[in-house]
Amino acid sequence: MIRTVVGELTPERLGVCDSHDHLFFRSVLLAGQELDDASAALAEVREFAAAGGQAIVQWTPHGLGRQAELLPEISTQTGVSLLAATGLHRAEHYPDGFVEKVRPRLAEIFHTELTVGIGNSSVRAGLIKVAGGFHRLDEHARFVMEAAAEAHHATGAPIAIHHELGSAADAVLDLLVDTLAVPPTSVILGHLNRFPDARAHLDLAKRGAWLAFDGPSRANNATDPHLLSCLAALLDAGYGDRLLLGGDTTTAKARGATGEGPGMQFLLTTLRPRITREFGPEAAAAIFESNPARAFAW
Repeated sequence: MIRTVVGELTPERLGVCDSHDHLFFRSVLLAGQELDDASAALAEVREFAAAGGQAIVQWTPHGLGRQAELLPEISTQTGVSLLAATGLHRAEHYPDGFVEKVRPRLAEIFHTELTVGIGNSSVRAGLIKVAGGFHRLDEHARFVMEAAAEAHHATGAPIAIHHELGSAADAVLDLLVDTLAVPPTSVILGHLNRFPDARAHLDLAKRGAWLAFDGPSRANNATDPHLLSCLAALLDAGYGDRLLLGGDTTTAKARGATGEGPGMQFLLTTLRPRITREFGPEAAAAIFESNPARAFAW
């Protein structure tokens, strides 16, 4: 099953999916660009639905303004399935003292948000989101991933990873899969588009994890021109069944409905047609439909 904010869903009903995005997000690193406006979030989802979108996986973890209690109404009003996340981001995203406060009970928090509810709501998380560092895993990242692995083994929930500038994905697999015994089919490696090294991507694919290329809504990366060539290398090598695509809209400015864009709909109005032309409808259907249906299933 896939756990959405309004209940469990069979994977075949997930539909066209944005595999990594944010409806609500508040970080000390992005002051003034918070995603905290419910009406703007609703408008963004409606625009995504109008482009043919049917599901959005929100990777906003614990402590970063998820507003989980608002997600069921947005899902109901738009008809778009929404997945919420538990987990913890890099320490730099939080106010001073927050990480130290939650650290002693991190695995318990993850488990509770997956099985009982987020905060005072009955909305349960559908995935665990954690983060690595730039080309390495520091002590914070290792501790959080150990807690995530514990919650995974108790529930079966998938673990999605933010890789800083797309790096250190191999180190994540060394820890989560080789040391902590999380199946690679339950690991989603995010932001690989930010490190457009086809050889590295092929090495990761051989280890059995999901490869997520997410971030065309971010205007601060010069890697978008490499996206199709990265996908082509993996498709040619037979790994089309491991690929995911998401928008990763993390600022109000990047929204399409109320900001400067390109927003979530860009995935479907621009990228999906290009992928279909370049690689065929089967590849597009895998990336936007059948792959996320398997990647986010428990």
